[in-house]
Amino acid sequence: MGTEIEADGRALRLSRRARALAQMEAHDLDMLVLGRQANVRYISGAPQLWVVGTRPFGPICEFVRATGEIHLNSTWDEGIPEEIPHENLYGFAWNPMTLVGILQNIEGADTVRRVGTDALTPMFAKLLPMAFPNAELVDAEPAMQAARRVKTPEEVQALRRALVVAEAGLAAGVAALGPGTTQGALAGAVLEAEAAGGVSTPATQDAAWVTSKQHPWRRADGDGAVRDGDLVALSAGVLAEGYVAEVARTLHVGEPTEAVRALYRRRDDLWDRLLGACRPGSPTSALLDAYQQAGEPLPVIPVAHGLGLGFDPPVVTPTLRATAEADILEEGMVMAVTAYVWEEGVGAVFTRDAVLITADGADVMSGAPAYGEAVHG
Repeated sequence: MGTEIEADGRALRLSRRARALAQMEAHDLDMLVLGRQANVRYISGAPQLWVVGTRPFGPICEFVRATGEIHLNSTWDEGIPEEIPHENLYGFAWNPMTLVGILQNIEGADTVRRVGTDALTPMFAKLLPMAFPNAELVDAEPAMQAARRVKTPEEVQALRRALVVAEAGLAAGVAALGPGTTQGALAGAVLEAEAAGGVSTPATQDAAWVTSKQHPWRRADGDGAVRDGDLVALSAGVLAEGYVAEVARTLHVGEPTEAVRALYRRRDDLWDRLLGACRPGSPTSALLDAYQQAGEPLPVIPVAHGLGLGFDPPVVTPTLRATAEADILEEGMVMAVTAYVWEEGVGAVFTRDAVLITADGADVMSGAPAYGEAVHG
């Protein structure tokens, strides 16, 4: 997983493209010209070079609806699926007109009517009409989001494999926790275990922190050392085979007081309400309502966000309440769901799990120990 030299499995590739083709038809798109890495991976099935930060738009992957043909920006054949022939690969170019010439040579470029792009910049808004003279350029992101939002069975299995690695990282952090250790040492234990599991790309390096007893949304001030009586949050995440897995727990150091136990009971109640809201047909705002029904303040972090090839929609947060009310949960969606409770003088209990929306409700995909057991003596 760490080096990612092989293409995604054939069944995974074909299942994703079938969903993309259905959405291309629904949105009347003759061709996709994609630049966002998650979309490129979804269509091509080829591992992409991972970098920190954002990238400007460039035509990285083209998908022709009529023929199913894929063209891909790649300077090597390693990891390229068998259905993308060598002649459909093209290298990097500093001169954008070189890329225009490559696009012009795609079969059907001069006849397609509607071409969808996912992050068009002003420069390529001027250049792409040269490659597709008879086409209207439209936003392909609605079609790609619709395709990616509901996971295929093969994607669910990929997410489960990624979660196994994240959970191993979490377990390593739990094993290293105790009075006298530091937040940095805990983060190192988590990341080391993830790398040992074959994943050299963590979804986050922010893996451990002592929760604040004075402020609900801050971390404890100080030297980063863990002391008896602290509530310590551990968060593990990996990008494995293109899919992001996240799991988090909060553990108490030392003998728990009744106040600590009461805080965990509050989290248990909130978690049950959050899972009850994870049903097909419910608006994602039901997850916000779960906090209010439990009598807990809404956190400043998202209550839930989609998991998949990256940080996917929906993003459920109080600042996007109107969006959440209009966004309906569907069977097959996978979300990272977060429970967060805080008590002054005690600290915070923060947990996160991957949840699959099924016909019967929520399927917690994470295999980490149950939240009621997350007390460390």
